Amino acid sequence: MKATLATTLLLLITTRAFAQMDTVSYAKERREIKTLLHSPGAANGPATCNDIVMVGAKGDISFSAQEHKAVQTKEKLVFKSVKPVPGTEIIRIYGGTSAVVNWLADVQLNVDGRDIALKVRRLEVYVKKAAGWCRVAGQGTEVDEKMFPIR
Repeated sequence: MKATLATTLLLLITTRAFAQMDTVSYAKERREIKTLLHSPGAANGPATCNDIVMVGAKGDISFSAQEHKAVQTKEKLVFKSVKPVPGTEIIRIYGGTSAVVNWLADVQLNVDGRDIALKVRRLEVYVKKAAGWCRVAGQGTEVDEKMFPIR
């Protein structure tokens, strides 16, 4: 009895751990998300994607795409480019209709007239709607490459 219970628990734990690491299921949806990440400006999704929660570098929070843009304007922040570092994308699709994406971005921006280049680790959540994939949440953390070298 103990052996059966132990085996069952072990199988459940192993299966659950594997499911959490699934980065191959839903290949079509995974390609769609990856295309969004690699298309300039496309990560925001269709214009109908306004339902978003974004957390900025200073901990500021925006509850719509318009609020997010307003924060950038107020802070005199202009993104010149945000490019995924190839091979850093971890895309997990759930039920074919939602996705959690983690990726490393090479960011070029201008803050109050000063050009800045940095690496940012992004965590984003997408949902699939009739118009396509919509980013509904996002947060970025600057990577300190002196303390934590990348590659």
